[in-house]
Amino acid sequence: MKAVYLERPEDIYIKEIDEPLCPAGYARVRVRAVGICGSDISAYKGTSPMCTYPRIIGHEVVGDIVEVNSSSSQLKVGDRVILEPYIYCGKCYPCLNGRTNSCENLKVLGVHIDGGMTEYISHPVHLIHKLPEKLSDEEWVMVEPLSIAMHALHRLKVKEGEHIAIFGGGQIGNLAAQSALIIGAIPILIDLLDERLGKAREVGIENVLNPQKDNIMEKIKEITGGRMAECVVEATGALSAIRTTLDVVACTGRIAFVGWPSQEISLPTALITRKELDIYGSRNSVGEFPGAIDFISTGRVDVKPVISKVVSLEEIPEYVRILAEEPGRFLKVIGKL
Repeated sequence: MKAVYLERPEDIYIKEIDEPLCPAGYARVRVRAVGICGSDISAYKGTSPMCTYPRIIGHEVVGDIVEVNSSSSQLKVGDRVILEPYIYCGKCYPCLNGRTNSCENLKVLGVHIDGGMTEYISHPVHLIHKLPEKLSDEEWVMVEPLSIAMHALHRLKVKEGEHIAIFGGGQIGNLAAQSALIIGAIPILIDLLDERLGKAREVGIENVLNPQKDNIMEKIKEITGGRMAECVVEATGALSAIRTTLDVVACTGRIAFVGWPSQEISLPTALITRKELDIYGSRNSVGEFPGAIDFISTGRVDVKPVISKVVSLEEIPEYVRILAEEPGRFLKVIGKL
């Protein structure tokens, strides 16, 4: 079968490999669609702190069940499914506390182990979710990034009526803003690209700011009636955005760091203490897939404006290179098999 093979940083191509087996407790899936994510791009660029090589990348995987090797699973051949890509040990401290997304021995598809940019993949049945038939494979790919956005909001315990400043208008930021609207919160989306801000307006995000054109401190003060944002999500990993979160958050506010910075950054801890801020790391997701499937299925989250382009499996290496060189060119590219 064909697979997108990342031999080493900046060396990506289509490779013929053997089809996977289906061990006990697993199901074998015929991949129908797979998203290209920021982690795939950082793996390609060699900037990922966790990716090992060589690697078949891709962790946003939708497909059809072709084999089930488990007597306890409700899955059956022909089911359309999405894979939850975070394989955890179930024995370490985070796992025993229900925080399997931060497992000390975590294996993420396409990062620590081979992923889903291939024609077939085997995956543990307890991490496979059946999908309704009503939407396209490409739309269902967005369940995984939506789950990450939802996890950040749940880490922050966002409440109805609160303002939430979101740095980054990419897929995570856009979906976090849409999820905030469902809660009844007031999202303020911040991005350098007007095209991304326009996409946010399409899905009902009224407050959008471009730091190159807007004084975001003054604008957020105006939107919040002087309080500043009770909650902040940082979804870019950009050093300047990480630092600015401490300025735009209200006193006693909450910040969730979702983006992965490329290097360490110094933060003024005196400001954190003075404002008595709650700061959360937000990694992957846990328990969010059923809710994300429901949000997309019912139309409460509109993923269509986030999908920029659909390409073939054979075209994925080319578009990984394009996204590495021009990160603002597309919001979301999905491979369709």
